[in-house]
Amino acid sequence: MITTLETGRLVLRPFTGEDLDGLTALHAEESFWWYPLRRGMTAEETGAFLDRMIEHGGAPDRPTFHAVTERGTGALVGWAGLAVPDFLPEILPAVEVGWRLGTGFRGKGYATEAAAATLRWGFEDLGLDEIVSIFEPDNRPSGRVMDRLGFGPGSATTEPGRGHLLLVRRLSAEDWRATPR
Repeated sequence: MITTLETGRLVLRPFTGEDLDGLTALHAEESFWWYPLRRGMTAEETGAFLDRMIEHGGAPDRPTFHAVTERGTGALVGWAGLAVPDFLPEILPAVEVGWRLGTGFRGKGYATEAAAATLRWGFEDLGLDEIVSIFEPDNRPSGRVMDRLGFGPGSATTEPGRGHLLLVRRLSAEDWRATPR
């Protein structure tokens, strides 16, 4: 199983089948998937997503997403983790950090906290030399999280499937280690 990561307020753990109801509610929020889908996910799409996450969570040394829960309440707030951005072959080989939180859990610093734990896992435990973060420039909150985490300014590209403008930002292990936390 993938490593469980803990922060002051969050637990990032492997997904389980018991996450389906909470994840379905989060994924149904239009804003959860606005970038890139411009809509919420259906229950069937969420079930397929969860199946993939459970399947990918079987190896401790493989990039994958974690279920993110509040430490105090145990509430599922979203997910964060690492993935290979196969949808953007021009930047491969690469590993991307990503996060998504439900509406009621935004604005609390959870995205930065979860992403920082994920970066630590990627650089320290998985031994990655670089991690990218990819976003649509209109998604300003995600851009601000990347700023706080120390990502460089990025380079523009176009998403092949939907034609959306994307910025690919990079953070090297060397720069990450040099950034005070």
